Amino acid sequence: HTYYTQQRPPQKLTPPRRRGAMLLKTIPIQSAYHASTKLRSSPVLKVHKPVAASSRRLVAAMATEHYANVTIGGGNAAGYVAKEFVAQGLGKGELAIISDEGVCAYERPALSKAYLAPEGPARLPGFHTSVGGGGERQTPEWYAEKGITYKLNTKVQKVDAKAKSLTTASGNTITYDKLIFAAGARPVYLSEFNTPGSDLQGLHYLRNTADADKLVQDIQAAKASGGKAVLVGGGYIAMEVASQLANNGVPCTIICPENFLLSRLFTPKIAEFYEKFYASKGINIMKQAKATAFEGSGKVQQVVVSTKDGQQKLDASLVVVGVGARPNVELLDGQVEMVPKPVGGIKVDGFMRTSNPDIYAIGDLATFPLKMANGKLVRQEHVTNARQTATLAVKAIKGKATEPYDYLPFFYSRVFNLSWQFWGSNENAEVAHFGDFAGSKFGAYFISGGKVVGVFLESATPEEQSAAQKVAREQPAANLA
Repeated sequence: HTYYTQQRPPQKLTPPRRRGAMLLKTIPIQSAYHASTKLRSSPVLKVHKPVAASSRRLVAAMATEHYANVTIGGGNAAGYVAKEFVAQGLGKGELAIISDEGVCAYERPALSKAYLAPEGPARLPGFHTSVGGGGERQTPEWYAEKGITYKLNTKVQKVDAKAKSLTTASGNTITYDKLIFAAGARPVYLSEFNTPGSDLQGLHYLRNTADADKLVQDIQAAKASGGKAVLVGGGYIAMEVASQLANNGVPCTIICPENFLLSRLFTPKIAEFYEKFYASKGINIMKQAKATAFEGSGKVQQVVVSTKDGQQKLDASLVVVGVGARPNVELLDGQVEMVPKPVGGIKVDGFMRTSNPDIYAIGDLATFPLKMANGKLVRQEHVTNARQTATLAVKAIKGKATEPYDYLPFFYSRVFNLSWQFWGSNENAEVAHFGDFAGSKFGAYFISGGKVVGVFLESATPEEQSAAQKVAREQPAANLA
């Protein structure tokens, strides 16, 4: 997509000074961006930094701030929260976004796709939200123009729901009328399983631009040295990153623990097509295999792999791990109703309200009643859900939401010259495949309870995509007889 690399020269803007501004240091927002991004000016955002130790009591006493609406988290969802508040009418100082990242909200899916491309890679400010959803590119200057306070590099250490306050790692207190919790999810780390060597350099997890920048550096090093890569996991991250490694000329192996790739969504027949396509690009896939250890002196050099036939070691100068994600709900643990595992997350109603009416949860960590599944509680880790729940939560806060959330589950991916989409559900479904699997234009209907509940398409036209989406939404009667 062209929006990944488009850049607009920033305007020189100075955010308004707030009470206590003399105790705040400013940093050029330019310093947070990738080194290849060229900005002709250095606008600033106010970022809380601790001053001298002798003044800490004074800072604590004067650093309390209040906003009508506070959003915790700076991912996709937060950017779309800001977009909708502006659309609904936002007064100066009504919204603060607090993020522990060093850059304003961006379209996170780019990190495993165009960000890793060898030519014309995506770089900020090219893919700030909300360009992925057809909106403006919300640069730091955009937030300043709209009167939105955006606190970068700011970690929230505590939320007190009763007091309607939160405390940052630097000791500052922020109070709110309404809180939108958009802290997202974090990768599952192999260190959680005490996997030997999981602390070595060269093991990568991909969640933010800082992660992506480190991965890009190691990809470049592997290209220069003739190194190899290993991908742990058989899902989105493995498939998308492997395609870009191949594009970069870095040989790689996917260690897939299941019987076939992306087993939660693909059928064996669909997976077979992509596995053959990947093999044609020189990508090796080891199925029913697990990475049991990593070896190296300070930096990973080999991966120990266990299969049904025994153990073997793979050379690797870099490893990318994608074995799932966990919702970041700990700040609200014990203060709002949670959903037990395996679904997990924070329970919300059809308007994204938690059990505390002044706290809304959106995006990856929100567990909501899926209307088309008779109110079954689901949690969706997808950018489309992040965008839509953000929009709905703001409308609900503003008293403009009239209908509860009616989400149509949606997943997609783009690898090499392929592009697939899936709408609906594949749970407990029979499958009817169609199209040309020898070529690259095919699909599948997923049928359950005598009706079509899901549709998969590869290489579909926009018109075909619209038709498939309509079928998944309307669920017409069907059978395999």
